[in-house]
Amino acid sequence: MALILVAAVVCIAVRRRPGRWADGVAAFIAVGIVVAELSWQPYVLTNHQWSPASSLPVQLCDVGGFIAALALVTRQALLAEVAYFWGLGGTAQALLTPDLRDHFPSFPYIQFYATHDLVVLAALLLVIGYRVTPRAGAVRRIFFLTVGFTLTIAGVDLVTGGNYMYLRRIPAGGSLLNLLGPWPWYIVGGVLLAVLALFLLDAPFALRRHRRE
Repeated sequence: MALILVAAVVCIAVRRRPGRWADGVAAFIAVGIVVAELSWQPYVLTNHQWSPASSLPVQLCDVGGFIAALALVTRQALLAEVAYFWGLGGTAQALLTPDLRDHFPSFPYIQFYATHDLVVLAALLLVIGYRVTPRAGAVRRIFFLTVGFTLTIAGVDLVTGGNYMYLRRIPAGGSLLNLLGPWPWYIVGGVLLAVLALFLLDAPFALRRHRRE
């Protein structure tokens, strides 16, 4: 609820009163995302928990966070599309079904929600506040980019023995993947859901593009 309220206030303010102060907001959120993402590394190192199988910042939400930060600063169209579709299609889903065993006020709890909330906020701010909206063909571009990224992470899983992007097993805490059956069927179902999510997220902008034409 707090995320929705903050996002609404910031997006409306930036949209109605663009200017140098709005660029400062974008930079502030971008720095916040990067700091929050990178803070995980010293935490697991100091607690002797670092492992290539679980500590690399290569989850979709991690990489999407860095891309969202860069998109906020550059407003580059493709980066904004990735931030939007990954942020609302992936990171927002992680907020609904968090793979998290810790509770407030532990560092993992705060770090998880800080990173994920900021990424979702960045995605909304880009398309609503700064009006860097998905272009024609965005669904196709993001789909193939996501497939390529997933195949790369599958390779990382094979090398490290990890479970990045949950390609080897469903999260222990449960998620929407539990509804899609056992491995590997939940991966097939996940792809179909991802395609549906891409079209739904693009629908408002596709309709506007159609009206303009």
